[in-house]
Amino acid sequence: MDGRLQLFAGNAHRALAEAICAELETTLGRATVGVWKNGETRVKLEENVRGSEVFVIQPTSDPVNHNVMELLIMIDALKRASAARITAVIPYYGYAKQEKKTTGREPISAKLVANLLTTAGAERVLAVDLHSPAIEGFFDIPVDHLRATPLLAEHFRKVTDDEIVVVSPDAGGVARAQDFRIRTKGSLAIIAKQHPRPDATETLDMVGDVAGKTAVIVDDMISTGGTLAMAAQMLLDRGASKIFVAATHGIFAADALEIIAASPIEKVFVTDTIPLPDGGHSHEKIEVVSVAPLLAEAIMRIHKGLSVSAIFT
Repeated sequence: MDGRLQLFAGNAHRALAEAICAELETTLGRATVGVWKNGETRVKLEENVRGSEVFVIQPTSDPVNHNVMELLIMIDALKRASAARITAVIPYYGYAKQEKKTTGREPISAKLVANLLTTAGAERVLAVDLHSPAIEGFFDIPVDHLRATPLLAEHFRKVTDDEIVVVSPDAGGVARAQDFRIRTKGSLAIIAKQHPRPDATETLDMVGDVAGKTAVIVDDMISTGGTLAMAAQMLLDRGASKIFVAATHGIFAADALEIIAASPIEKVFVTDTIPLPDGGHSHEKIEVVSVAPLLAEAIMRIHKGLSVSAIFT
């Protein structure tokens, strides 16, 4: 590599890409990323990248398939233009919930996306809060897995100094909730739930005491909002005084914003790994914490050959 650091971005989240560049005191690389008249993705690099270390910033959120194709085609263009090393910066990894087979005759789509990224020419992946840590093992290239929990915990502590109980909405999120609990010096509660069908949740019971305490539900993503609404109502019924939510990825699919508005949740803290849907920025219960400084720090450490895990120590 000749030492140059260049950043490019697709159209999935230009605002985040520009915020990262601002943190690094640089500008986005010039590229045409659009659609041909026949609906195919069009990419044309407008800068020389030969010998450069290039980071492509593109969350693969809705529209997922289109954003995945933009990312793949940009990586292919960079590879063919002789970039020395290409890192796919994927703040939100689409298809992450399809990381295992739950019934017969199902795909493992998260693994397929990993294969596509590697085949396209990505030599490294930088992601934030993958839905399952097992996804890291789907890659045969280095994966730097960042966590947004420290950012959210720090921000939450600025909002309230009440006695809090950190709530994991399922058994799989206990490690995340435990990290948040340690950073906020709270106690821990766990909600048991099951999914009778895709995008449907059935709450079963809860372990832990929330009576008279401020409860904060910690999760990696908010999709339809149904889980949060049921969890919040359970916490209210168990005597919680206030209910907050801290989550990394604010998907807010379908009528999630309306569900949250009608719930007893006081405030939802999410990061800007993906853009909020229409109405999200003006929603009185939604507050955004930026991951741009975190991603910028990780990018600079990767470029300089420094430890990325040291960010969290």
